[in-house]
Amino acid sequence: MRKIETLAAFCAILAGVVLTLITLITVMAVLGREVLGKTVAGDFELVGVAAGAAIALFLPWCQVKRGNIVVDFFTTGASAQAIKHMDRFGSLLMALMAGVFAWRSTLGGLNVYDTHSGTMMLNFPEWIIYALMVPPLALTALVGLLQALGFESSGDKNNANAGSAA
Repeated sequence: MRKIETLAAFCAILAGVVLTLITLITVMAVLGREVLGKTVAGDFELVGVAAGAAIALFLPWCQVKRGNIVVDFFTTGASAQAIKHMDRFGSLLMALMAGVFAWRSTLGGLNVYDTHSGTMMLNFPEWIIYALMVPPLALTALVGLLQALGFESSGDKNNANAGSAA
């Protein structure tokens, strides 16, 4: 599980770099428009394309850290064992959903590659975004599956130790 966590952390770092680039593009576009009277052509397209990739890149780390929203209204009175089983079931559902997203993104990417589809202004090849999204989606599915099977991440062990110390 440690190697998978490392890959997930790398994806999150890469997502941070992508978000930094989005910020720089936005700042350049605003300053260029307001100060120089010129704009960055296709800035909106670039931000949209990069945001999609960044979101997918953050998912594996979020799953490793069990950072998804949990509604504990129904589990308030449940035993620790019941909550553990529900968490494992939730991880299985996440694995299935991420797997479907990876599969469909693969098919979508192949389709836009075959049709040479590009963004409207820059004609940026859309298949590149799909190609960037599929690996982190597949990694998210793998993390969820391992969690559903009972493999613990280092964050889980730390949370368990913190909970027993309280």
